Amino acid sequence: MDQPAGSPQDAQSLPVCYRHPDRETGIRCTRCERPICPQCMVSASVGFQCPDCVRGGSGTGHAPSASQPRTIAGGTITADPRLLTKILIGINVAVFIAVQTSTSLVNDLFLIGAWPPAPFQPTQGVADGEWWRLVTSMFAHEAIWHIAFNMLSLWWLGGPLEAALGRARYLALYFCSGLAGSALTYLLAAPTTASLGASGAIFGLFGATAVLMRRLQYDMRPIIALLVINLIITFSWSNIAWQAHIGGLVAGLVIGYAMVHAPRERRALVQYGTCALVLAAVVLTTVLRTLQLT
Repeated sequence: MDQPAGSPQDAQSLPVCYRHPDRETGIRCTRCERPICPQCMVSASVGFQCPDCVRGGSGTGHAPSASQPRTIAGGTITADPRLLTKILIGINVAVFIAVQTSTSLVNDLFLIGAWPPAPFQPTQGVADGEWWRLVTSMFAHEAIWHIAFNMLSLWWLGGPLEAALGRARYLALYFCSGLAGSALTYLLAAPTTASLGASGAIFGLFGATAVLMRRLQYDMRPIIALLVINLIITFSWSNIAWQAHIGGLVAGLVIGYAMVHAPRERRALVQYGTCALVLAAVVLTTVLRTLQLT
């Protein structure tokens, strides 16, 4: 049997306001579609919105972060695009000054697999449980020319990359590349050979810069020429841990590609997932080498 308009059955079918359950309403928020009563209605350009959507958004129907300007990799554009680069340089310089002040400090920072050599039982090195050396060696320098060259490279490469990727992605690239260089050095170099320096992370920035320039269709000849020169120096000079350079470069290429070519709808998953895979490879390499040495 048909019911006339305004009958009790029609009234019972009306939803209630999500903020006032005792009030029935036929109006819904145009953004979240929750029912709202006249007291909760906020007039919008189209229809009405609930107070929560008004407080949490710009009124455009999108989250507040959606209207923020983004870098090519999806990072947030900041007022100082070189802030992290400056901090990283500051840390390296501070550690360098500390090493010059206390010459014994470098013994606790550099990367070494195992010391003393066989047949003695190792009492120092990554194989003896000092895994922090994979990180501390990335910030330690002894010679003034070494830190000067690395910091100039960090300033030249790091600033544009930080601006292009955003701070979080740039920091992930830097540390993953540096750790990849440390892990490959630990794997391939003699366990009694000590190494230090930010070169692994710097070569990671080289790789990511090359990928970024190709993505933006810039002239790649300058970066390729500079990279070739550095690789020639790497394999021509003695006392250079080429393993750190190659490990950092490969990691930088892989992570850089993921950063600038990740599909928009799965951008963060692809970018940070790639960083996680690189870190997993670092951990696996370190564990296997430790088992081999012990």
